[in-house]
Amino acid sequence: MKIFKKTLLILIYSFFLLLFMLLLWKPYLRRVLRYRTPSAETYKIFPQEVSHKSDSAFHFIRPIKQRNDLDTLHVLDGNNRSISLKDYLKNGQVNVFIVIRNDSVLYERYDKGYSDSTLKSIFSGAKSMISIAIGQALADHSIKSLDDKVTQYIPELKSNPAFAQITLKNLLEMKSGLEFQDALGGIVKAFFSDEAKYYYTDDMKAQLMKVKLVNKPGTVWVYKSIDPILLGWVLKKATGKSVAQYFEAKVWKQIGTQYNATWGLDQVNGLTNTASRFQVTAIDFAKIGRLYLNKGKYHGKQIVPEDWVNQSVNIGAEKPASAKGWQKSAHHYLWWIPQEGDKGDYAAEGMLGQRLYIDPKTNTIIVQFADHGAGNYPYRKISRYLSRFPFSYPKG
Repeated sequence: MKIFKKTLLILIYSFFLLLFMLLLWKPYLRRVLRYRTPSAETYKIFPQEVSHKSDSAFHFIRPIKQRNDLDTLHVLDGNNRSISLKDYLKNGQVNVFIVIRNDSVLYERYDKGYSDSTLKSIFSGAKSMISIAIGQALADHSIKSLDDKVTQYIPELKSNPAFAQITLKNLLEMKSGLEFQDALGGIVKAFFSDEAKYYYTDDMKAQLMKVKLVNKPGTVWVYKSIDPILLGWVLKKATGKSVAQYFEAKVWKQIGTQYNATWGLDQVNGLTNTASRFQVTAIDFAKIGRLYLNKGKYHGKQIVPEDWVNQSVNIGAEKPASAKGWQKSAHHYLWWIPQEGDKGDYAAEGMLGQRLYIDPKTNTIIVQFADHGAGNYPYRKISRYLSRFPFSYPKG
């Protein structure tokens, strides 16, 4: 018995010693250990930069009477169960749900403590925002071409041969070929994943300088944080402004936003996490949707080039590299674009159920903020129901 206790004590001591050494070797793991899966409030532990609101705000119309009939509209959840939208929102711990059609707010639901002006992280929805910014940089010639090598803008990366042949288009399509371990596959894998590393590190440059190439650039699509983070770094180098400053000048101040948005950095004056740390209010997030519904125009002024909007949300004859959900959403230029059925709609999507859904056919925008979301893709059914268009989920 004494030998057993002694052995157990040695094992416990060894474990904690190993853990201590590991945390010293990789300091970001302390944050992973403390915060684990980030919530929509975790962004607050990082330095922030502000994209300031517009000088003159645009206000959506709010009819006296809303469409309460949506409460009983049945949609499919993540388990393919048909449930009322009211139950869908409850089960998904949805904090904010706003449906806008023809510039009118037809339906809105808020959890306790939330409103349309609550600032919240949209996680991977940030990827779609950096896509918009890259289009702006191409338009003002800060970036010459998507075919440019990333090293033309970030010469520091020339010391790592992995970056030699990677183009900006490879990054925009998530086909860089760079190694990336996602957080799927259990607690241990999530703890040591690249997903956790790039979210919690306070030195993204150091991490990027060490990354390896595992596929030929342009050949294999892998959903990952590295590519949009690199695009943020490119934007900073190309424009001489931070992501927040550039996005403010070229987009945020131009579309009638009512509130400031924020971007999370890895450290003060460091790199912007353009993969997962953009914070926005729901009512202003909807204005990004309105901008794209109007082909990049605001009050008749072309803010984002129409060609870039069309190029971003249509994959054309390109073979989809991904097919998520029954709607078979393809990831293209950092947007999610359904390929199944009567398509044409698209979305910016983030972890834990953050959504900006845009449907040009019905002129509908839906914003959802959630604590985990109920899954599936109910947005098309909602938009078609409001427009009295026929809709049915695919069989099987």
